[in-house]
Amino acid sequence: MRLTATAMLVLMAAVFLFSRQYLGVHPAWGYVHAFAEAAMVGGLADWFAVTALFRHPLGVPIPHTAIIPENKDRIADTMAQFLRDNFLTPAVVARRMQAMNLARAMGDFLVKPPAAGPGGAQSRIGAGAAELFAGALESLDPERLGGQVRAGLKHQLDKLEVAPLLGQMLGAAIADKRHLPLLDAIVRWAGLTLEDNEAMVRAMIHERANALLRWTGLDERLANSVLDGLYKLLAEVLVDPNHPLRGKIEEGLEKLVHDLQHDSEMREKVERMKRELLDNPAVADWWQGVWERMRTALIAMARDPDSTMDGWFGSTLAELGAALQGDPRLQMQVNRFARRTAVGVATRYGGQIVQLVSETVRRWDARTITDRLENAVGRDLQFIRINGTLVGGLVGVTIHALVHIL
Repeated sequence: MRLTATAMLVLMAAVFLFSRQYLGVHPAWGYVHAFAEAAMVGGLADWFAVTALFRHPLGVPIPHTAIIPENKDRIADTMAQFLRDNFLTPAVVARRMQAMNLARAMGDFLVKPPAAGPGGAQSRIGAGAAELFAGALESLDPERLGGQVRAGLKHQLDKLEVAPLLGQMLGAAIADKRHLPLLDAIVRWAGLTLEDNEAMVRAMIHERANALLRWTGLDERLANSVLDGLYKLLAEVLVDPNHPLRGKIEEGLEKLVHDLQHDSEMREKVERMKRELLDNPAVADWWQGVWERMRTALIAMARDPDSTMDGWFGSTLAELGAALQGDPRLQMQVNRFARRTAVGVATRYGGQIVQLVSETVRRWDARTITDRLENAVGRDLQFIRINGTLVGGLVGVTIHALVHIL
């Protein structure tokens, strides 16, 4: 745009010189000459005005030129004052936030973002949320984060009395007969363990038998009898739901359920075991390993394009958006929270934000602030030069015509 405005000024100068040679040929050349002359004057005047905002025209330090570089500190203070008076006062923030239904707008966007569809904003929201989640997990110190999670769990478990809870769970399982498969599995495991260690049992019986039993060979018969009896007992317990041993086990479990809930000594014993377990360094090391594997797996899932995590995030955000859309009470709560947060930020940090703006602009050198403002509004300023050239030419033609008419 600067080249265009300059080229138009040069063109008017060329037309001015060319038309001057033909003024006596025809009266029309006088109008052309007047247009070019006034256009040059208007273009040069507006070039001077536009240039004087940002620098000294032609490098000559004419008074009241290079206005922006010479007054950048005052501009910084004015910008900061404008920001303070129109945006960062608590009353202004509260009034503007009062008229906004931020929760509804957020819900509309989450339910149907712009350009939603395959590969559109909806999928980008999910992918962005997944990437943000992965980045947060990566940026945090793994050991410190794992320690904080472990400390939080430990704190919650310290406050939780587990003995009554275990008693209630065990009692509910017994009442629904859900413990019977576990009891059968324990009996089968005992039988298999006995079979695998049969040689050790025989050796123990042989070692404890006296010399007479070993000399007569009765120790072997005794071992066989003991093993056969144990196998028979386990088989009977397994196939007979009314076996007396099962009844004894049931009585023991019922007593355990009662003691866990009502016996202070048993509850204290369980609490002591819980505290010893939580304070055990081996448990802390185990949890750190578990947490690190969980963290690594979550990061891999979030960054895997074939994973459904980004879709899960997207669907979760869409559900949140639907809730924000359709629940006026939730909208009111979210809007109230947003309004209080914004007012709190303006009250507590408004002065610091304004000071940051002022100090940042003050720290800019004259060249920086000139370039930034000129890049922001320079195109429109060059239009002023173009318009000045054209308007000046039209004014020149008008004055030339009035002179001849009057």
